[in-house]
Amino acid sequence: MSAQNNGSHDQNGVHGTQNPPPANRRKLGLIIVAGVAGVLAVVGIVQRHSHYMDLAQETAVNATPAVQVIYPQPGPNERKLSLPANIAAWYQAPIYAQVSGYVKMWYKDFGAQVKAGDMLAEIDTPGLDAQYAAAKANLNVAQARYKLAQITAKRWKALQGTQAVSQQEVDVQAANAEAQKAQVEAAEHEVERFAALEGFKRIVAPFDGIVTSRFADVGDYVNAGRGDVDARGNATELFSVADVHAMRVFVAVPQDYADIISPRLEADLSIPQYPDRTFKAKFLATATAFNASTRTVTTELTIDNKSGELWPNSYATAHFKAPGDPDMLILPEGALVFRAEGTQVAVVDDSDHVHLVNVTVGTNLGTTLQILRGVKKTDRIINNPSAGLLDGQKVRVVKGTPGYNMPSKKPEPAAKATTADDSHAKDDTRAMPEDNAPPPEAGGRQ
Repeated sequence: MSAQNNGSHDQNGVHGTQNPPPANRRKLGLIIVAGVAGVLAVVGIVQRHSHYMDLAQETAVNATPAVQVIYPQPGPNERKLSLPANIAAWYQAPIYAQVSGYVKMWYKDFGAQVKAGDMLAEIDTPGLDAQYAAAKANLNVAQARYKLAQITAKRWKALQGTQAVSQQEVDVQAANAEAQKAQVEAAEHEVERFAALEGFKRIVAPFDGIVTSRFADVGDYVNAGRGDVDARGNATELFSVADVHAMRVFVAVPQDYADIISPRLEADLSIPQYPDRTFKAKFLATATAFNASTRTVTTELTIDNKSGELWPNSYATAHFKAPGDPDMLILPEGALVFRAEGTQVAVVDDSDHVHLVNVTVGTNLGTTLQILRGVKKTDRIINNPSAGLLDGQKVRVVKGTPGYNMPSKKPEPAAKATTADDSHAKDDTRAMPEDNAPPPEAGGRQ
């Protein structure tokens, strides 16, 4: 019995140790829950504080404008300029009628090759022919009267000194003979005038060339000095003849590039009908004066055209090349700010603050501009600054977009070296010489 009781007691003791009372279990669970809640609260507070700090930092960063900076670059070693050009014939003459009448026949059509003196058309002038015949008849009458006056004057001259005639009558007859002589001369000139007009019945080519236009047709009425008169009364030339052995190229050069004009100036011409070819044109003359409305100077080039490939009044693009000035500084157009204070650029100092600096702009090079004054090679310039950028504002410099901005590498001082090309530096095409003399045969046929 006692052994059984002891065993029963031991079992009860073990069960008391492994299974605490329900009150203790609840207390332990509350402690665990409270600990987990505390840990979660601490973690939440830490994360919230971290997010707040990140947001504050991001807000501060975003409040500072991000800008891309560039440095002023040296000018190009070679300037290229493309300008519209007009190709004209070496000589081109519109031919008008000098007599009134009707076109009897034309002999040369568009594109015909003609020599000087070749007949282009013939005009029928019945009115002129009648006037010419009347002028010759008047000459015959004047000559007969003059002959009669001479005979009479001789007879009166023979009786001079006798009592049959007076001296006054002798002088009158001599003067009458002189007057009749003058009438003959006037009649001769009138005949010559009509003879010259008769020559204008033949329309001839003034020089060797090609017929570029023909407005005359058989039966058309032409008016002296006014050419062909159409149904509406408008007057046009009968023919137009052009000498195309060489061509003249006219280019309006802007004032900014006038320094490239010199007798050594050359241009490559591109013409729409020959897209894969270029033609060399050489300097011929310049107006040496600017057009007040366009600020351009008319410059004339010449190009050989023995093959006849180039036609008068063609459009072309003249491509010029001229030495540049590596010592000048250039900036893209987008770096400039235009405000009431003038033309400015935004310079970023070492502390990343903005300073708006006035600059003086020089030559327009297309997408870039020459900066004469206001910046240095080492200045950091904001590219494409916003309109709301303020002087003294803090900015955040970021990297430029590859292939979009100008080179943003800070320029390094380069040692000045003498090269073989330096000896030819002065032999450029800029600056019109003082004498400004055109080359020989500038205005004549070559």
